[in-house]
Amino acid sequence: MGKIKIITDSASDITFAAEKENNIEVISFSVVLGDKVYTSRVDFDNSAFYELMKENDEIPKTSQITAFQFEEIYEKYSKEGYTDLILVLINSHGSATYQNSLMAIDNFFEEHPEYKGKVNITSHDSGCYTGAYGDLVIKAAKMAAQGEEAEKINAFLEERLPRRCVYFGMYTLKYAGKSGRIPSAAAFVGDKLGIKPIMKLWDHEIVTAAKCRGDKKLMAKVIDMAVADMEPGSEYQIVYAENKESAEELIRRMTEKVGYGPSDEYQVGAEVASNAGPRLVGVIFDAKEGIK
Repeated sequence: MGKIKIITDSASDITFAAEKENNIEVISFSVVLGDKVYTSRVDFDNSAFYELMKENDEIPKTSQITAFQFEEIYEKYSKEGYTDLILVLINSHGSATYQNSLMAIDNFFEEHPEYKGKVNITSHDSGCYTGAYGDLVIKAAKMAAQGEEAEKINAFLEERLPRRCVYFGMYTLKYAGKSGRIPSAAAFVGDKLGIKPIMKLWDHEIVTAAKCRGDKKLMAKVIDMAVADMEPGSEYQIVYAENKESAEELIRRMTEKVGYGPSDEYQVGAEVASNAGPRLVGVIFDAKEGIK
C-alpha cells in the first residue's frame, strides 16, 4: 500500500485543526498589505487579518505560490518515503499557482530522476475557491487515512471538483471594485444605492448572478438560489468572513429551508477576503445536473 500525502493551499480555508487532524500540508500564500509582506496562516490568523484590513485603506494583494516552492515540497515528501503526492489547488483562472505546480513536477523529476517510478505527483485544479475545494481536501485526506489507494482518491476528486458551486453575497463592493472583480465606478454607485451583488463561483468563473437592494434581502436571495441549484438532499457548507453572526443566521435559515444543517462551515481568509471584503455569506454545494 502506498504512502499518500494530501497537499493544498491556504485559499482552501481549512482550519488549523482540520489541517493537523488530517495530516494535510497547507502551503501559504504571501499577502502584501501596505508596505509589508505577510505569510497567510503564519503571520496572522483570520481575526488578525481582518484587523489589518481595518487599519489599512489599501487593498491586500496575494502572490502566487511559485514552482520553486512546490519543488521543495515534492523533494521533502519524497525523501520522507511518500509514494503519492496529491494536490488540490486554487482556481487556475484566478492564480498561476496550479500551473506552477505542474511546471514543478517536470522540474522535480528532471533534477531528481531517482524518484521516477517511485513517486507519483498529481495536481488538481479545483476550479473554485475556499471551502468549495477545502471540503474535498479534507475528505481526500480521510480517504488516505482509511487506506484508500491514490487512484481512487484522484478519481473521487476528478468527479467531485467540477460539481462544486458557491453562491455568496457581498455586503460591500469596496474591495471587489478596487481589486477589479467589479468595475470601480459600478462598485461606487452600487454602494451608494445599497445594491448588493450575489456572486456565483462555478466552472472556474466568478460571475454576478443576481442583485438585490439592502442587507435583509441579500441572505434570502442567496438561500433561494443555492437551494434551486443544489443536488436535492445532498450536504452543503456555509462560507462567511468576519461576520460570524450572519453565518449563524444563514445556518438557521438554510436548516429551516432544506430540513438539515450544513456539514461544515468555512471562514474565508486573506486570499478571498482581499477581493470580496470582510463581510460576506454564502452556500457551498454540489450542483445538480443541468445547471449552467
